[in-house]
Amino acid sequence: MRIVLLGKNGQVGHELQRALLPLGHVAAFGREECDLADPSVLASTLRHARPQVVVNAAAYTAVDKAESERGAARRINADAVAEIAKFARETGALLVHYSTDYVFDGQKDGPYTEGDAPNPRNAYGATKLAGEAAIMASGCDALIFRTSWVFSAHGGNFLKTMLRLARDRDTLNVVADQHGTPTSAELIADVTLLAIAALRQGRLENGIYHLTANGSTSWHDFAKYIVGRARANGAALRLNPDNIRAIGTADYPTAAQRPKNSTLSSAALKLALGVELPDWSSHTDRAIDQLTKLETPT
Repeated sequence: MRIVLLGKNGQVGHELQRALLPLGHVAAFGREECDLADPSVLASTLRHARPQVVVNAAAYTAVDKAESERGAARRINADAVAEIAKFARETGALLVHYSTDYVFDGQKDGPYTEGDAPNPRNAYGATKLAGEAAIMASGCDALIFRTSWVFSAHGGNFLKTMLRLARDRDTLNVVADQHGTPTSAELIADVTLLAIAALRQGRLENGIYHLTANGSTSWHDFAKYIVGRARANGAALRLNPDNIRAIGTADYPTAAQRPKNSTLSSAALKLALGVELPDWSSHTDRAIDQLTKLETPT
């Protein structure tokens, strides 16, 4: 099977380069080789590679910056996605694409299901929703995975930011009234492999699925967990978890509005695949251990 992976240098793309190998030949491209903002380069890359599967892990992810760069965000998150979907429809390729919890407004009390109506509160969420719509309208074979609060030991993310700040600061303020599910790029990549295999075997249908770890937490409690685990590993941190203060969203204004509830239900995907997904803390521990045990004296 010929697979094209777009966005190889991102968190999910980095893990997909490993996870997709059992399926066949993986041609992986980063922005340097295939910039989704350039339609001619994107088209040429796809035509030359002749993929049977296109996995699009590339995206414009600067949530706050998207408020002032809506055109750039739309070009990558919606227009380029529409072009990939058109290619997939014309060639019969499968498109695997990643979307976000930010397509929802966060007003629901419980976890969001695939049947809940999207209502994004920011430009990033709106452009990602437009990308979803373009794929569905194209009629191509596609799997769209909405995920949330992605982290890994690779790339930039909240987990690594907390570890960096914990080395330099004695106190820290973190928002406590936004809830979601930290989900590792490793888990996303591994489940993607299972999903593609299940689709080929007829056990999974085309469509939109939520893909997150189990459970939920707040940014504040996530930060405390990260610092606590790292300190238990012997990492040289100035910050103590008890000195991470809880603040409200109103106390930390950002250009883009964030949903208060980003929790997604992955029940439909788990049922279709016949798997149980781990609690968010499991892969969090793995990432923290990777990042901190390397610096612990032996």
